[in-house]
Amino acid sequence: MRRPPTTTVGRALAGSLAGAVAAASALALSLGVAAPAAAATTTRYEAESASLSGGAVSTSDHTGYSGAGFVGGYTDDNKGSAATAFRVTAAAAGSETFAIRYANGNGSAKTLSFRIDSGAVQQVSLPATANWNTWAAATLTSTLTAGTHTITVSFGSGDTGNVNLDALDLTPATTGAGSSTGPQFEAESATLTGGVVVGTDHTGFTGSGFASGFTDGNKGAAQVAFAVSRAGAGSTDLTLRYANGTGSAKTLSLVVDGGAAQQISLPATTDWNTWGTITTAVSLAAGNHTIAYRFGTADTGNVNIDALTVATTSTPTDPGSPGSGGSAASPADAESAFRSGGATVTTSTTGYTGTGAVNGFGTAGARIIRTLTMPTAGTATTTLRFQNTSGTTRTLALTVNGRAAGTIALTSGSGWRTATASLPFTAGINTVQLAATTAGSDVAIDSLDVAGVGTLAVRGATVPYTEYEAEAGTTTGTVLAADRTFGTIQAESSGRRAVRLDQTGQKVSVTLTQPANALTIRASIPDTANGAGQTAPLALYANGTKVKDVTLSSVYSWVYGAYPYNNNPSGGGAHRFYDDTRVQIGSFPKGTVLTLQKDASSTAASYTIDLIDAETVPDALTAPTGALSITSYGAKSDGSDSTTAITNAVAAAKAQGMPVWIPTGTFRITSRINVQGVTILGAGEWYSNVQGTSGKGGFFATGSNVTIANLSILGDVRYRDDAAFDAALEGNFGTGSLLQDIWIEHTKVGLWADSGTNGLDVVGLRIRDTFADGVNLHANVVNAVVEQTVVRNTGDDALAMFSDGAPVTDSAFRFDTVQVPVLANGIGIYGGTRNSATDSIVSDTVTSASGIAVGTRFNPVPLAGTTTIARNTLVRTGSREPNWATNLGALWIYADTAEITTPIVVTDMTITDSTYQAVLLSYQKTISNLSFDKVTISGAGTYGFDLNAAGSAAVSNTSVTGATSGGLLNETGYTLVRGAGNSGF
Repeated sequence: MRRPPTTTVGRALAGSLAGAVAAASALALSLGVAAPAAAATTTRYEAESASLSGGAVSTSDHTGYSGAGFVGGYTDDNKGSAATAFRVTAAAAGSETFAIRYANGNGSAKTLSFRIDSGAVQQVSLPATANWNTWAAATLTSTLTAGTHTITVSFGSGDTGNVNLDALDLTPATTGAGSSTGPQFEAESATLTGGVVVGTDHTGFTGSGFASGFTDGNKGAAQVAFAVSRAGAGSTDLTLRYANGTGSAKTLSLVVDGGAAQQISLPATTDWNTWGTITTAVSLAAGNHTIAYRFGTADTGNVNIDALTVATTSTPTDPGSPGSGGSAASPADAESAFRSGGATVTTSTTGYTGTGAVNGFGTAGARIIRTLTMPTAGTATTTLRFQNTSGTTRTLALTVNGRAAGTIALTSGSGWRTATASLPFTAGINTVQLAATTAGSDVAIDSLDVAGVGTLAVRGATVPYTEYEAEAGTTTGTVLAADRTFGTIQAESSGRRAVRLDQTGQKVSVTLTQPANALTIRASIPDTANGAGQTAPLALYANGTKVKDVTLSSVYSWVYGAYPYNNNPSGGGAHRFYDDTRVQIGSFPKGTVLTLQKDASSTAASYTIDLIDAETVPDALTAPTGALSITSYGAKSDGSDSTTAITNAVAAAKAQGMPVWIPTGTFRITSRINVQGVTILGAGEWYSNVQGTSGKGGFFATGSNVTIANLSILGDVRYRDDAAFDAALEGNFGTGSLLQDIWIEHTKVGLWADSGTNGLDVVGLRIRDTFADGVNLHANVVNAVVEQTVVRNTGDDALAMFSDGAPVTDSAFRFDTVQVPVLANGIGIYGGTRNSATDSIVSDTVTSASGIAVGTRFNPVPLAGTTTIARNTLVRTGSREPNWATNLGALWIYADTAEITTPIVVTDMTITDSTYQAVLLSYQKTISNLSFDKVTISGAGTYGFDLNAAGSAAVSNTSVTGATSGGLLNETGYTLVRGAGNSGF
């Protein structure tokens, strides 16, 4: 990421600003703005894209809306007619929460009418917002059958209208792993007896009201009874939503099916407009049940009851999680694959496995790509389950790892059918692409199953190597004490520790737990006085016998001065100490003791060893039939300039419709190679090398259908110069592009995908030692996925989405591993629409950095739709921002140049050993529609949660332990809507 001018930001609140923030927090509280269910996936339907009638019109004359505008026209002139009709889809039958996002600057509450399909009309109260640029959400809960529905929000004849409508958020009650949030039952719709009545005289309730009347006058009689059903027997969580503004805890009695009463305590809430939850675990048999809450004779009562959520505690399968096999909700299901070019998930048919099927293959360019891992290389049977009722056979193209692998014929017939193909795979990460190369009849694809497929890592990238930390081995050198202070070598070390060898004969040894024939050694040796760097040998031994000297270098490490840093030691501030060296060593079995030793011939004053990655490199790949080799066009692996030869080979291959072949060797280039409509393949990351010169080199995309795979791009960048130096991969990749199995190091940026890129799949990259970003999805990038990628030792964000002037949309970082970004965040999402970071691991951020940052920094296009941060692990992340004299959390939600009012869903996150805060919200602007669920915080240098913003967030099933300064710091009166299962803050 580019970085802003240096500024100093203090943490103290000015008096007037503090008052404004407090007022904003109070407003959020009085409105009772409810966040969506924290663990569920919320779908936003923009009002301006819905069907408008009766004078309702799309407009944009206020600010703060999501999408492209909002709907006005709900004026008195259009009373009885103005309506917005949303077409929504429920994936399965069940309870749904509807959140109507609106603005009401009238100063008093107004009403609209809500209707599902042709059902009963329900009036919805919309409390006043601060002004017409402030948006709130009114929520209600109902059930939907599976399929498509029409939800109408209208200015009925009995309504007061005169509001603006921005969007409708639909949240299913069922959630993912951990526990299942089941249906929510509204108290006003339950059986009320003993003086209990429906109340609406407070705010913040769900549905159309709440159960009131649990007063001393009704003691012994007042009761609300919910009729619920259980599909199977087992443990069930009953979560009661209530308000208790008395100032002290009160009790009610829980009675299940008329049995023995269980007294439950309901802690005080802030006031009668604030709702809390209490969860009680019970065991229920399958079938129908009555769940009653009673003001018994031994209870203290005097509370209001809003709703009951019934949740089983089973752990359902997460369709997005990796695994093997072709069963329902597995990666074999087509809807779990990468999709582009018009391939779309459909539920319009029946009999599919998982959550749907994929169609759209009537359009040329439609494709799905499944990423998988194979234990060994060889051919494997791929089985395609499909539906084709067109009356004609549809033929689709198969591609494996970027290489054409023939076609598959999908014959017409009734029901679901299967077709098979025998395809070649390599050991480790593979991709299988199924694509329509011509227009024709459509088919639906249910699954793409590969025999013998392996199991992908649950979080982070699945890698071909085993990583050994030097400090975990045996050594006669010095194990450096852990330190996170910027400017120390430990701060840049994985695990914040390393081993230093600075005396002849000192060594560090590791024992192989898997066979290996190649190593990547992350090490540091001293720079030279002029900053040019040096090379020096370090001896490698196997079981005590010397194998070879490994040449280490400081040429591509050590920078100085102020940001963006230079190569002049006189500037001081030395950092970026490490570089990676890869070396093939011959084959050694499991159990071999490998030793790095400072011999007399090891000429560097010291060697600091951080880690060793050991792997078995497979044999070199062979050229595909018909491929045009760059050597046929004059490229040579002798240090001469091959730029023209490679350029000519690319042009000829594009014209002939053939792939470009880069054989084993190192081919030097002096400028970027433009690519469009071409496939470039190598013999493998350890064999085919494209070597840059003087900061120049790499591939620059100028359009669609670019495939680059199985090679390395080795740059020659030695410090950061954004204007002068090149990225390894850059440009507009258009549609239909794939980047796979590429090793990148010593470049300015690894991948910079720019405006116009739509449908880019990035799989299995190793990005090391870049001087700026690892990956940056920049501006108008749509539907880009970066997965199974490892990024280490970057000079800026490891993985970034930067909505600079136009939004990055529907894009994802998933199943990635980030290690030791020396500057900036592990993962950064700066503005954009419906993007996500999931299933990844980030560790050891160094300076000016969080593990994951989401917000409006760098003046991006604001956030829109739902941003999803799910199933990530952050270890030793967060750091000091010296320019601002402030600390940054492991997870940082930052409302900088604009407020954040669209949903951010944080779920299933593990935050371990944060340097400062585990979670930071800043800075004094509004952050609302934020939810946390199943967040586990273990250890923090300061606080578990540090809240320095206005607004509110929903928090459930979240725990804080080991936070040095405490579980919670809330400087601005930020509102936490606490659900069930929280502790420690």
